Amino acid sequence: MAREDKAVFTHFDDQGHARMVDVSEKQETVRVADAAGNIKMSVDAYELVKSGSMAKGDVLGIARVAGVMAAKKVDELIPLAHPLLITKVVVDFAYRDEDCSVDIFATVGICGKTGVEMEALTAVSVAALTIYDMCKAVDKSMIIRDIRLLKKTGGKSGTYIRKQ
Repeated sequence: MAREDKAVFTHFDDQGHARMVDVSEKQETVRVADAAGNIKMSVDAYELVKSGSMAKGDVLGIARVAGVMAAKKVDELIPLAHPLLITKVVVDFAYRDEDCSVDIFATVGICGKTGVEMEALTAVSVAALTIYDMCKAVDKSMIIRDIRLLKKTGGKSGTYIRKQ
């Protein structure tokens, strides 16, 4: 039995069995989640990505589309995630010359009964994996790192902002 003064995992019933959270009584609110991650690569791979010269084409353009597509399919990937009518997905990138890496950012929005944190995190993850896939012929040692939720707004729990 869950105690009122402690945080509880919402995806388990009183007997410890996995369950999809019932959101039927929740209010629809505007909810937004921002996530980020990074992929570090060799100087050669980085310069090819940055110049748009990778043999497979526009690496970040394809990764952007992959991230958007992934955000829309989270319920097919995460067993207890709800199917959602997402209203916004933005995937963006920033070059980091100092360590030959690319920062990946995703923002996902909805007007609904459940949050979109998993959608934003999945968008970042799949965008990073797509970059890896498109660059692996040049650099198999790339490191995908620091995938994290930056901020979420809306819903009963309110706003969360990651502390630096």
